[in-house]
Amino acid sequence: MEQTLGRMATRPQSKRADLASGIGAGLLGGGLGALVAQYVSVAAVAVPFVVIGVILHAWGMLERHRLDAAAPRMWWAEILIWGCWATLVVLVAFLLIRGW
Repeated sequence: MEQTLGRMATRPQSKRADLASGIGAGLLGGGLGALVAQYVSVAAVAVPFVVIGVILHAWGMLERHRLDAAAPRMWWAEILIWGCWATLVVLVAFLLIRGW
């Protein structure tokens, strides 16, 4: 079991956070891919995929970080985490400017 903020995190909690993060990232990637695709029929599901993906991925990552709060943070992991969020912000801004 993992120690988190005064209580023990169970393995199922950790796995659930990882699963939500992974599914969220997959939906986010699929939604962003659909947004930039040239196929209009695919673009119809892009916005819901992006919204659901961002919500699930963010929840999963926040939960994972909460569960791992007692573990030391690696500098390179912090760069990757913030790099992913910065990339997402740039992509969404680009899509908003282009009008989806």
